[in-house]
Amino acid sequence: MQVIYENSYLLAGFVQSRQRFPEHNALVVNGNTYTYRTFGQLISNIAITILENDKLQDTLVALLSSKTLTSYAGVLGILASGKGYVPLNPKFPVERIYKMLLLSNSGIIITDRENLSLLRKLLSMIGEESMTIILVNVKDTDELSQCYSRHHFITEEMISKGPEIPDIPRVREDAIAYLMFTSGSTGTPKGVPVSHKNVSYYLKYMSNRYDFDENDRFSQAFELSFDLSVHDMFLCWLSGACLYSVPEKYLMTPAEFIKYNKLTVWFLAPSVTMFMSRMKMLKTGVFPSLHYTLFCGEPLHTTLAEKCQDAAPNAIVENLYGPTETTVAISHYRWNREKSQSESLNGIVPLGNIFGTHKSCIIDDDLKTVEAGSNGELCLAGPQVTNGYLNSPEKTCNNFVKILELGGDTWYRTGDLVMKKDNGLHYLGRKDNQVKILGHRVELQEIDYILRRASGTDMAISVPLSVDYGNIGGIAAFIYGDRSNDESSIMSYCRKYLPDYMIPQKVYFIDNMPLNSNGKIDRLKLIEKVKG
Repeated sequence: MQVIYENSYLLAGFVQSRQRFPEHNALVVNGNTYTYRTFGQLISNIAITILENDKLQDTLVALLSSKTLTSYAGVLGILASGKGYVPLNPKFPVERIYKMLLLSNSGIIITDRENLSLLRKLLSMIGEESMTIILVNVKDTDELSQCYSRHHFITEEMISKGPEIPDIPRVREDAIAYLMFTSGSTGTPKGVPVSHKNVSYYLKYMSNRYDFDENDRFSQAFELSFDLSVHDMFLCWLSGACLYSVPEKYLMTPAEFIKYNKLTVWFLAPSVTMFMSRMKMLKTGVFPSLHYTLFCGEPLHTTLAEKCQDAAPNAIVENLYGPTETTVAISHYRWNREKSQSESLNGIVPLGNIFGTHKSCIIDDDLKTVEAGSNGELCLAGPQVTNGYLNSPEKTCNNFVKILELGGDTWYRTGDLVMKKDNGLHYLGRKDNQVKILGHRVELQEIDYILRRASGTDMAISVPLSVDYGNIGGIAAFIYGDRSNDESSIMSYCRKYLPDYMIPQKVYFIDNMPLNSNGKIDRLKLIEKVKG
């Protein structure tokens, strides 16, 4: 039997900071500021309410909210109840949210006034199950109660009140801290359960690497359904610092937000700096308050790294890398003005070195390690590597493997092609058809699946559109035959089932679908058509 792993409890950092700095600011969201004391009060109320209404002894609690006070308090309140949180992004199509909710098997949903319309749609899709709905800032549920009487609604006035965060539940080291979803090739998202042990290793390593303290001001730009948000929230609150939730209007051009709030820690996807560069927002010395500029989620071009270093001359610029399955990030490379340009490959900043407590290897198609200096697929092992996908043994077996020559470790196959040099790992591309769009991992097969259903033909395929600096800016769709009259209905269908970043920006109708030597549709030739 596994022992209790108390240091792994994800809420512990916030609790300690609340005790040390009760009157320090913990969160700034939608123009409102909350201290550790006042923020902690709402967290306590949510936690107690969950515990009092947890009739089914749920392991996971769903959170349907997007970067509001409800979102952040919901995350911590769920953890304070001893449960794992499941962030459901309200920007996703309701059908996708419903699939995620089903996979999580959660009987409790936390949401707010802003998402009542979406909640109604979601409840109309749920079968005979009885859900508990905690409505953080909603006073009247008469209409909802009448329409969906089998569900139990808890309004703002019914939420329990408690003076302090409940005693930290004793969780097992393998208990799920949060459940994130990645794109799935069959149209069904893949759930990645991340344990307290997984995430505690990440937080411990990163807090030792950086000298964050209670005077820092962290950006929080990522949606809570994107695991990079875990870095923002928990490293911030572990340090007693303040988290600044970036409003929607500043997400792609955050220069004014950074300067006005004097942020010290900025964590972002490289594509954001691409837009800032186009808007001439990366002028030399424009961000003197920044101590750290951290990148993750996409390949980082050397030109962008250099511009960000010039814009924040007092900051350490660092490139992080890691799939969701290996918990936020698992390698780093620190930009150096003098030598990083020459150390980079194909104009892309290196992935660098794997965290010291972990292992990496590079393999060929036969799961055998390749010679030094050769290309191959990156595999990772160590305490941050998760155990697989939720309720999906086949997918787990495909991606989490044993490599005979390396002993008994379980290795996660990233699908990323890399080369190892003296200064660490270098990213070369994807082994499969997975791409990253604005930091989100997307499997093209999932978009293909929706396109085929939308067009009524198997001859439909998606390809990435490249933009400046080698990052993926969107998707193009190719559909066999003269179907131009159907474009509107095809796009409407895509909008129903896909998040905005996965919806094709262009649709091409062609009468000759190119095939490769294996008789499969040749994406590379279609990409050439887009470029042409």
